[in-house]
Amino acid sequence: MAHMVHCVKLGRELPGLDRAPYPGELGQRIFDNVSREAWAMWMQHSVILINHYGLSLADPNAQAFLKEQVEEFFFGADAAMPEGWTPGGAGQGQPAKGAPRK
Repeated sequence: MAHMVHCVKLGRELPGLDRAPYPGELGQRIFDNVSREAWAMWMQHSVILINHYGLSLADPNAQAFLKEQVEEFFFGADAAMPEGWTPGGAGQGQPAKGAPRK
């Protein structure tokens, strides 16, 4: 039987995560209050943040930034897209304005 939560992001009872995604209090809050569906939404959002800001996940500052962002995404006001971000398809296959080039 799936672990069920009342999802703080989607506002309804849904299957939760199989385990806490982070150690500590934040990970437990996410486990207790975030559905799998909302976690998938966060994963997509985090990729946008990583690409937009050119974050390296090995950098402790980037890790701290993402931890702040995940907390805001689920428990703060509605998460906003990064300043200057536009959808990738907006430029007819070109990188979005301001996106880091590879």
